[in-house]
Amino acid sequence: MVFANTFGTAALNIGGASIALRDKESAIVASSIRKLTVNGSATFRIPAGGMILSDPVELSIPAFADLAIDAFVPGDLGGGTSPITFHNGANQTSYVSATGNHVGESALQGAAITRSWFLLSRVEVVAAARAGAVAAFGDSITDGTRSTPDTNSRWPDHLARRLASRGGAFAVMNVAIAGNRVLSEGVAPVGFGGNAGINALARFDRDVLALPGVTHVIVMEGINDIGTSGQNGIVATADDLIAAHKQMIDRAHERGLKIYGATLTPYEGAAYFSPEGEAKRKALNQWIRTSGGYDGVIDFDMVARDPSAPARLNPAFDSGDHLHPNDAGYKAMGESIDLALFRSGS
Repeated sequence: MVFANTFGTAALNIGGASIALRDKESAIVASSIRKLTVNGSATFRIPAGGMILSDPVELSIPAFADLAIDAFVPGDLGGGTSPITFHNGANQTSYVSATGNHVGESALQGAAITRSWFLLSRVEVVAAARAGAVAAFGDSITDGTRSTPDTNSRWPDHLARRLASRGGAFAVMNVAIAGNRVLSEGVAPVGFGGNAGINALARFDRDVLALPGVTHVIVMEGINDIGTSGQNGIVATADDLIAAHKQMIDRAHERGLKIYGATLTPYEGAAYFSPEGEAKRKALNQWIRTSGGYDGVIDFDMVARDPSAPARLNPAFDSGDHLHPNDAGYKAMGESIDLALFRSGS
């Protein structure tokens, strides 16, 4: 288990933590509870800007099982000036207990509900020697915004299930951030909330290249740069975005990774749509399709567009904001990906 204080400006004390298989809602499978320690200690401190890897535990985890990870923070997590590191809008229900140390309790009575993940970076598991991992790198459309919570209906979820049905040689890691941009960070895009996070170029090393076991990358980024271009004095051109994508390609290739470009889906009718932006989207998509820069192309634009109005999402796939797909749209995207792109050793 990797705990994160990535954006904290002060050290964070953890007074206890555990991991278990989730049963339903806030209940966990009591026999699966494993206390987490760091260097043998049940209490530990995460330095400002740092991450902490827990000691390993023995726990058999079935494919696609839900995990419950408890962390007791003895201080006032929200009362200080240090930012909290969390994944906003995770589309999974988590629980915030009443005051006190409730680590390892089989159920939390009267817990508040949130759909964010706090202080967690990732869970690492032992895998077969030839297993690979696909990092899905992107913004809200990869993060699954406006999909049905607690159903794992994001397009990377559908890809993961398809890869597993083929033999389980690949895991899928969703490293998307709703509102993320390639070239800049700051205010979340118009029309939906969320932490935009640091820009894609700045986080690519930490969120992709540093992941253990990663072998393949899918990049779907740029629509927020296009939609918010000009805000805060930052103008994003198609050439700027293409240059940034080339940087990610080069950095992935330096590590021996396969990297695939996903075209940006249509967004006419969305809050930040403009004809100028649409021209940029088309130019970036054309480059992804034809330049040969990426090792392969995943053409989500073709999958999600309205055949009679290609600048718009197919109405059957539109969640209602004309930007984010609904569950059916995410399913179509995930099922459109050619599994031949992912082979062990390829």
